[in-house]
Amino acid sequence: MSIILGIDPGSRITGYGVVKMERHQPVHLTHGCIEVGELPFAQRLCGIFDALTAIIEEWRPDEAAIEKVFMNRNVDSALKLGQARGAALVALAKRGVEVHEYSPNEIKLAVVGRGHAEKGQIQHMVKMLLALETQPRADAADALGIALCHGQTRLGLQAIRGARRARAGRYL
Repeated sequence: MSIILGIDPGSRITGYGVVKMERHQPVHLTHGCIEVGELPFAQRLCGIFDALTAIIEEWRPDEAAIEKVFMNRNVDSALKLGQARGAALVALAKRGVEVHEYSPNEIKLAVVGRGHAEKGQIQHMVKMLLALETQPRADAADALGIALCHGQTRLGLQAIRGARRARAGRYL
């Protein structure tokens, strides 16, 4: 059993989602959005750090998964996103939480089955996979998708290690 915190970093809205992997099934624990949009930029970073620190302390995740920064057309936006991501990484590192990183396409492929899925598809699949009553906001759904991606990836890697052990007749 492992608790995974998924983080979708943003300089105005940072999504978070916490799932517990019980055997091979993900169980939803919580999700939401950290909204810091109208504060001066340095205060936004502090807000992200403080809110994530509180979430980490409350839910005690074993691992975290975060979206990798991708370069779009606007360099300024990418830099701000990277700084928000940095605030999240520091919050995780200060609490000793192991961090795993996934690209947007890896996350979409794991959750929807298509690497170029749209936001609405991710929201719908997250709702279905976690048996949620309502569809989460886009940023929270992305964060839950990141947590699900890591949970599925980790299960796949464990299965591969198990197959290697069985095939080789020894434990690695």
